[in-house]
Amino acid sequence: SVLSRYENQITILSDYLEEFPETDEPVWILGRQHHLNTDKSKLLLDISARLWFTYRRKFSPIGGTGPSSDAGWGCMLRCGQMMLAQALICRHLGRDWQWEKHKKQPEEYHRILRCFLDRKDCCYSIHQMAQMGVGEGKSIGEWFGPNTVAQVLKKLALFDEWNSLAVYVSMDNTVVIEDIKKMCWSPAPSSSVAHSSAHLHRSAFGQNKSPAGLCPGWKPLLLIIPLRLGINHINPVYIDAFKECFKMPQSLGALGGKPNNAYYFIGFLGNELIYLDPHTTQSFVDSEENGTVDDKSFHCQQAPHRMKIMNLDPSVALGFFCKEECDFDNWCSLVQKEILKQQSLRMFELVQKHPPHWPPFIPPTKPEVTTTGAELIESTDKLFELEEEFEILSV
Repeated sequence: SVLSRYENQITILSDYLEEFPETDEPVWILGRQHHLNTDKSKLLLDISARLWFTYRRKFSPIGGTGPSSDAGWGCMLRCGQMMLAQALICRHLGRDWQWEKHKKQPEEYHRILRCFLDRKDCCYSIHQMAQMGVGEGKSIGEWFGPNTVAQVLKKLALFDEWNSLAVYVSMDNTVVIEDIKKMCWSPAPSSSVAHSSAHLHRSAFGQNKSPAGLCPGWKPLLLIIPLRLGINHINPVYIDAFKECFKMPQSLGALGGKPNNAYYFIGFLGNELIYLDPHTTQSFVDSEENGTVDDKSFHCQQAPHRMKIMNLDPSVALGFFCKEECDFDNWCSLVQKEILKQQSLRMFELVQKHPPHWPPFIPPTKPEVTTTGAELIESTDKLFELEEEFEILSV
């Protein structure tokens, strides 16, 4: 039954088959192990199921007068989108969800895709990311590094009430368990001011009237760990630990690549990394009237790319997703066992308590005024929303 399920996909993916060498070594893709000798078709479907974001052209100009294509500068932003999209797939559809061409997909899938369309009113669009980057010191059209993308995603997630993610970006190569638990268990705002603010942003971020962010409990965690694994080249001492991260069931892969050339790394085979490449320019795609998205261009059906780990630029960012607290506790155990066993030159540190010499940790909250160096909502949109709010209050 497994073979019949994938039979119609094998022809489409035949180009992949010659790309992988004949080997008994396992291939790891985002926490899943595959064997080339026995389940190559499942491996290839697993790769093609990942949402693939590339350069686009002919979208509305960023900021009204800015670029209408991100070709040449948006590759790291696209990689950040891919990592976040994988987190949202795991959150709503599960890690084992598979994409099949022409097969009807659930509404949650199309809603996830709509979060990333190249429009100013989509919460993780190239428009929102580029404009939020201004607050991180990056001009629109300037290349981002892994840490900048992580900081931008952390800020944008504050306005995304449907997915209700807690985004933690580590500092100084250190992950603090106490801070993460404080952030993921922090109560959601319930005041009338917060409700009014949520309403104000609903048109720009496509939220429900009953946002998931107002529900108590553990907020699903997107954990991003920016790292420097060497000076000019990656230090070989980190390679085994880096590969171990792709084996963890919470893995979202890694952002990195080469200088000014970003890739989304999703796994490895031996000492080669497997990655999705955003350096293809496609035309802008919008959603249909019924809310679905023509998704053929959002799944890479070409041969997967590989590169030797030693060719990786040392500046990277690891990503992990923990839907429940038990997922995070399990991740901590795996890190203690596989990453921290190194007595010297650990890739990163995991500590229980907030370091006393650090500033106090305050879980991030959505600002009342959304101008962190970039207007998230055009002034005209804000005016219309305020008028609508006034009419509702009047009633």
